[in-house]
Amino acid sequence: MSGALLPTSTAGSLPKPSWLAEPETLWSPWKLQGDALVEGKRDALRIAVQEQDHAAIDIVSDGEQTRQHFVTTFIEHLSGVDFENRETVRIRNRYDASVPTVVGAVSREKPVFVEDAAFLRQQTDKPIKWALPGPMTMIDTLHDRHYGSREKLAWEFATILNQEAKELEAAGVDIIQFDEPSFNVFFDEVQDWGVAALERAAEGLRVETAVHICYGYGIKANTDWKATLGSEWRQYEQTFPLIQRSTIDIVSLECQHSHVPMDLIELIRGKKVMLGAIDVASETVESDEEVADTLRKALEFVDAENLIPSTNCGMAPLPRHVARGKLGALGRGAEIVRRELAS
Repeated sequence: MSGALLPTSTAGSLPKPSWLAEPETLWSPWKLQGDALVEGKRDALRIAVQEQDHAAIDIVSDGEQTRQHFVTTFIEHLSGVDFENRETVRIRNRYDASVPTVVGAVSREKPVFVEDAAFLRQQTDKPIKWALPGPMTMIDTLHDRHYGSREKLAWEFATILNQEAKELEAAGVDIIQFDEPSFNVFFDEVQDWGVAALERAAEGLRVETAVHICYGYGIKANTDWKATLGSEWRQYEQTFPLIQRSTIDIVSLECQHSHVPMDLIELIRGKKVMLGAIDVASETVESDEEVADTLRKALEFVDAENLIPSTNCGMAPLPRHVARGKLGALGRGAEIVRRELAS
C-alpha cells in the first residue's frame, strides 16, 4: 500500500472512450469485435491508468474498461447462468432490468479478470485495486430458477468470488474490493447472512479487502430513489456496526453532496475509510477546496492514517472530460489536506 497520507483512489468505473463503447451509457455494447476488441480494451485500460496518474491518484484501478457492467460481466463467465433466457426483475427495489437466469448449479470454469489484472499490474508501480461484485449484489442482478433461496445462491457466489480473489491476489492486486450496493437496501439479509457471505468471499486473502456500499450510479432510477430518502440518509447506521466487527479492512462509502451524516463514520472506527469526496450524480466538477472541506469534516471521525479520499461511486455514465476534471479535483483536494496535516 502507498505510504503517503490520504492516498487517493476511485470507487470503480471510469468512462470508456467513444471508439470502444457508446459514451454515457450503462450496459453499453462494444463497438469492436474479436481481436480488435481485445486490443481496444487494453488500450482503454492504458488510458485509464494514464488519466489516474495525471490526476495524482495513488491507488490505481482498471476503470472497469474491459467490462460492460460491474456485475453482469463477471456472471457472464460462470456456468449455470443462461443469458439468452432473460427475465425482467426489480433491481434493489428501484428499477426494472432484463437479467440472465440461473438454470443450474453455478461454477467458475476459468478465471474471469485475472489476465486483465495482470495487464494492469504491468502498467503501473503504484498499488492497484480490483473490484468484484459482492455476493448479495450478484443475486440481486439475476433471476433464480435453480436454488430457490437467495441465501444459498449467495453462498455459492461467495465461494466462486473467493477463488477469483485469490487468483487476483496472486496476479499482484493490492486491494480487492467487493461492490455491495445491496447492503443499503436489504438490511435483514445483510444481518442474517450478507456480511457472513462477504467474509466468505474474502476468506484467506492476505491483501487488503474493501466493501463498497453506495447509493448507486448517477442514473435517474437512483436519483429518484434518493429524493425519497428525506433530509438524512441513515442507511449506513444499519450496516456499519456489522461491518465494523467483520474481517473486511476498508469501507468505501458515499459522502459528497449526499445526505449521509458524516458522524456515521464513527461506527466503523478502526477500519480504513474510502470516503466519497466526489459526486458522481452531477456533471459539475468539484472545486479543490470543496473536496478538501469534505475530507476535513471526515477527519473528525476517522484517523488520518485510515482515510482514503475517493469517489462516491463509479463514473461510467459521465462524459470523459467531466470525469477527468473530477479526478483532478480529488487529487488536488487531498494534497491541500495533506499539506495542512504536515504543517
